[in-house]
Amino acid sequence: MSSYSIEVPLDDDGFIRRECPHCEHEFKWHDGPTDDRPLGEIDPSVYFCPLCGESALPDQWWTQTQVEFQEQFIMSHLHEEVEHGLKDAFRGMKGWTYKPGPNDEPTPDSLTEPNDMLIVQPPCHPWEPLKIPDDHLGPVHCLICGQQFAV
Repeated sequence: MSSYSIEVPLDDDGFIRRECPHCEHEFKWHDGPTDDRPLGEIDPSVYFCPLCGESALPDQWWTQTQVEFQEQFIMSHLHEEVEHGLKDAFRGMKGWTYKPGPNDEPTPDSLTEPNDMLIVQPPCHPWEPLKIPDDHLGPVHCLICGQQFAV
């Protein structure tokens, strides 16, 4: 079985789009450590939604668009893997032939990331900037500790 990597694009400021698994609103967090991150600082075991304040594990923040893209990408390549495996399985068997069928799974268009949202820095962890929707009203929560702050 082959391995594939799927690249999730960043905006021009280095932010990746995320979706809260609780409130389902989208925001962005910076991809990777910023230059201001203190030495020795480790990634948290959970992150907090800047919009609703609920926490979730690091792998729970995919947007619906990102999940759909991953599924389509995998399905388009899975068909080829299965066809190749069946062709190899029937190779050399007397009286048996295998003719692969057409691959009807479309290859998805690449994801793109617009340069939207407002950059904010929590006072408690200023090295972990966020991007929140321009029209967000109310407090924002720190991605690292969940502390509320005003924008």
